[in-house]
Amino acid sequence: MDNGSPLNDDKTMTLTEHLGELRTRILHSLAALGVGTAISSVFIDEIIAVLTAPATNLYYMRPAEAFFIYIKVALACGVLLAAPVLFYELWAFLVPALTGRERSALLLFVPSSVLLFWAGIAFAYFFVFPQGLNFFTNFAGGNIAPMLSIESYLDFFLMLVVPFGFIFNLPMVLIVLAQMGIVSSALLLRGRKYMVVASFILAAIITPTPDVITQTLLAVPMILLYEGSRMFIHYILRK
Repeated sequence: MDNGSPLNDDKTMTLTEHLGELRTRILHSLAALGVGTAISSVFIDEIIAVLTAPATNLYYMRPAEAFFIYIKVALACGVLLAAPVLFYELWAFLVPALTGRERSALLLFVPSSVLLFWAGIAFAYFFVFPQGLNFFTNFAGGNIAPMLSIESYLDFFLMLVVPFGFIFNLPMVLIVLAQMGIVSSALLLRGRKYMVVASFILAAIITPTPDVITQTLLAVPMILLYEGSRMFIHYILRK
């Protein structure tokens, strides 16, 4: 009968067993990523068409440029498709650090992590990316017209959009840390002002655009996710 304490088999796991489990989780993740990338490559033309729709004309400057950017996009889309498996393997590896009762809560963590990841990607695609693209393509003005290569365009897209998927998983990270007793709602409350400053600093580092609007579009969700996590930990987890 589970009394809320770590299970015995987890207590006696050796370092070699932990490394073996980590290896298995990584292999499963790579396999899922490979399948997701293969599926994405089948529809790569349609994917590229959707991603490049906001741009007018794109060019490639080197013979292999289009080839390698197609591989990069297929890999990024593979991550999106493999997200359920990737997050499952992540949380499954962290399970031994939690008690039996907390393991049951992890059943909600995988779908929640996936949904938050996809929500972050969608938010960046529909709101942040257009703002950043508009800033750069209209920065020069006058008679200077932008001539974008497909590599620079899609690199800019991936660099701006993908981080949002991981940042939107901040609540999951904080909840797990709270379950492990590392953080509490009181600690998060004391650190809130530092989080606000850190959010804008991180937004300035992550976003390749120097305009305040784009950076705010990243910083504000981080602050809201942090505060929402704190309230959940305080009122639901009672920690």
